[in-house]
Amino acid sequence: MSFDDVVSQPHITTTLRNQISAGKTAHAYLFTGSRGTGKTTCARIFAKAVNCLSPKDGEPCLECEICKNADAGTLPDIIEIDAASNSRVDDIRELREGVSYTPELCKYKVYIIDEVHMLSPGAFNALLKTMEEPPPHVKFILATTEVHKVPSTIVSRCQHFDFHRIKTEDIVSRLSYIAGEENLSLDGEAAALIARLSDGGMRDALSLLDQCAAYSDKIDINTVSAAAGIAGRDHLFDILEAVLARDAAAAIRKIDELYEKSKDLAVLCSELITQMRNIMILMSGRDARDLIVCLPEELERLEKMAAGTDIDTVLGLISILQQCSERFPRSANKCIELEMCAVRMCSYSPAKGTVSASGVSDRAVSNLMDRLTRLEQAMASGVPVTEEKKPIAPPPPPKPLKKFDPNNYTPLEEWKELLGIINEKAPALGSFLTNSAACIEGDMFYLIVASDVALRKFKRSNDSAKLKEIVNGYYGKSFGFMLYSSHDVDMEDQDNPINEIIKRAKSNNVEVEIKNQN
Repeated sequence: MSFDDVVSQPHITTTLRNQISAGKTAHAYLFTGSRGTGKTTCARIFAKAVNCLSPKDGEPCLECEICKNADAGTLPDIIEIDAASNSRVDDIRELREGVSYTPELCKYKVYIIDEVHMLSPGAFNALLKTMEEPPPHVKFILATTEVHKVPSTIVSRCQHFDFHRIKTEDIVSRLSYIAGEENLSLDGEAAALIARLSDGGMRDALSLLDQCAAYSDKIDINTVSAAAGIAGRDHLFDILEAVLARDAAAAIRKIDELYEKSKDLAVLCSELITQMRNIMILMSGRDARDLIVCLPEELERLEKMAAGTDIDTVLGLISILQQCSERFPRSANKCIELEMCAVRMCSYSPAKGTVSASGVSDRAVSNLMDRLTRLEQAMASGVPVTEEKKPIAPPPPPKPLKKFDPNNYTPLEEWKELLGIINEKAPALGSFLTNSAACIEGDMFYLIVASDVALRKFKRSNDSAKLKEIVNGYYGKSFGFMLYSSHDVDMEDQDNPINEIIKRAKSNNVEVEIKNQN
């Protein structure tokens, strides 16, 4: 009803009150911040207070005709526009036409445009023309959760107020007050859990309190967990415990079980990231438990997992999960994507590091950054930087290539998976690898492409280098590469080892097309 009712935003409410008291309000305001922090509420209070017939220290009196009509939503001079559903140029043109008319009952016409970032570029341009030279009887209040989407030309013409996330203790205090007014029994731990689940948003906290009240007038931590849907999350901890135990089979089995139950795997991946983040927070210090949103029994499992691993491993696993989450929108089979992620997590080693989309290990990046830091420190101290000369060791004698033994090798089972990665990173390269086969023998990687055309393309382009980068990044080691065309294969030569690769590739449902090029 008034600025005094707004929680945890004194830096904004005090400024607005003082402006209204002094009669020095701006013609346009921009309210930004996360959801449920009071942006639209403050806009409505400001619109009411600036038009109040008897304001008191910048606060609306709540008794005059203007205040009562504003609270009832029947005041024609306070216009609220939802930009999400009124984002067209024509909608803003209608607004511009209305701006030219003087207020009917109030001193000012106040336009509150919620979710203003949803306006189209044309609509923003139309709004800009009005905001550049606004009539003296008009004020704009723009509210958004995504200020980076608002053009700088609009932002520069507004007074910008950034709403902070509401403090947990302030939400707890407000919930306790409301529970008392509504004759609800609210446990202290339950109020704290609601506050943490709301993520700094008072609206979300009140909504969850309302859900809990529908369960029971006596609200405890079990009521909150049931209403918020955080009960029954054992599957998350089962997967993470299997990963930390390097039990890929158990992790995949649990993922498949959830997939059969129609669990949204993208949501599952996000939930796993959240729990890994909780483990990271637990490992960062003893006073960090209040930053974790979970039930008491879940906290015990998290603490046990945190005690059995190290921070480098946790950070690496979070990175792998985030990469998986980023690939989900482009993945044809999300179940396989998450299974691959589980296998990578189970085989992760901090010494090896994770491999980025560019094929570069984060460990390699870290080593490079360390070297650059040492170089900068040496230059800052004025010490000449000289390259340490190391004795040049004679090159090792070349190792003779191991001849294929048709009885001891098989085509790569993961070649299909590698092809998927290649198609994602280099679609043009992937198209030339259709119906190809591959094999690894020692430090050599053998690839058979479907035709002489593809082989010649490899030789006169950078495709071979790109292929090496992806394959070496996938396995975390460097291979020697040998390329063949299926046209080079003599199908009558039974002793030719390449024939054996093709036969085994066919047995693994990898068709190699044999074409005669004239």
